[in-house]
Amino acid sequence: QVQLVESGGGLVQAGDSLRLSCAASGGTFSSYTMGWFRQAPGKERSFVASINRSGGTTYYEDSVKGRFAISRDNAKNTVYLQMNSLKPEDTAVYYCAESLSAYVLTNAFTYWGQGTQVTVYS
Repeated sequence: QVQLVESGGGLVQAGDSLRLSCAASGGTFSSYTMGWFRQAPGKERSFVASINRSGGTTYYEDSVKGRFAISRDNAKNTVYLQMNSLKPEDTAVYYCAESLSAYVLTNAFTYWGQGTQVTVYS
């Protein structure tokens, strides 16, 4: 069974940066498109970013474009989310997910981690 474990969240001041990591096991990591999602209190889970199998193609939600960067290291079975210029509205639990689709615009993410908390104060 695929297992995803997020780490790297924390409490930071607005304008600071964090890098989230998601370690995958139990599957062939390079066969998956990977995505990051987030859920703030009282809100629905929303898409943040995705990256294709080789890491050559990425896609971002408009609200994070230019501030966040998704990347992956297939040798380490790990996907990252570099978050710069953080804002209080970025506060959420961040989840990574896997999809068998090769398309970065897929919404068919079927494996999910437990999430890591990111809190941004002003």
